[in-house]
Amino acid sequence: MKFVSWNVNGLRACMQKGFEDFFNNIDADIFCLQETKLQEEQMCFFPEGYHTYLSCAEKKGYSGTAVFTKEEPINVTYGIDGKYNDEGRIITLEFPEFYLVNCYVPNAQDGLKRLDYRMEFEDNMRTYLKSLDEKKPVYYCGDLNVAHEEIDIKNPKSNHHNPGFTDEERGKFTDLLAAGFTDSFRYLYPDKAEAYSWWSYRFKARERNAGWRIDYFVVSSSVADGIKEAAIHADILGSDHCPVSIEI
Repeated sequence: MKFVSWNVNGLRACMQKGFEDFFNNIDADIFCLQETKLQEEQMCFFPEGYHTYLSCAEKKGYSGTAVFTKEEPINVTYGIDGKYNDEGRIITLEFPEFYLVNCYVPNAQDGLKRLDYRMEFEDNMRTYLKSLDEKKPVYYCGDLNVAHEEIDIKNPKSNHHNPGFTDEERGKFTDLLAAGFTDSFRYLYPDKAEAYSWWSYRFKARERNAGWRIDYFVVSSSVADGIKEAAIHADILGSDHCPVSIEI
């Protein structure tokens, strides 16, 4: 099976920049989106052969997630115990053999003004994923808004205390892995440098590959040995993020 995740930074805009071609060419079994930035009535893409699920933020033009899946899930839930649906951040699909959790993790924001909210979110998400993992394996993907190690960011020293690379955020990712989960890309490529999934629109960052790896597939460690490939599709444009994928 092939799973894809992409923060499209506005699906309607990305549709004008080759999104549909990539979607069709990669032929994923499950395709997850973050930062769709639309309401249900504005949804512009219903691919044939897929079941479509949306979680939209109350604030228009903000956040939002979506999942397209060939196989119909046996259950779909939104948020965590009713939390976080106001920003459309989490969709969980249950299948007979696993859970798929698509997530757009909150940014700590300039001045780290939302860091406390982010820390609470991380704790709740870790508890939630552990509860799912007790029942069946979990595939957790999305824009997780953290570069875990120095190898995951071009300029670690100058970004040390910036949102997405604080000790607090990186520590929560370490806690998640310690709770029984595996970063699929690092599992296959532990030493691969300059592998990034997000670049600022400023200072020609993408041209210089001055990026961050903040988009992930994190899987239950019990199924990590089933990962055949983990890829970062840096050549795919259309957003300030690129798609990431795994094959299992």
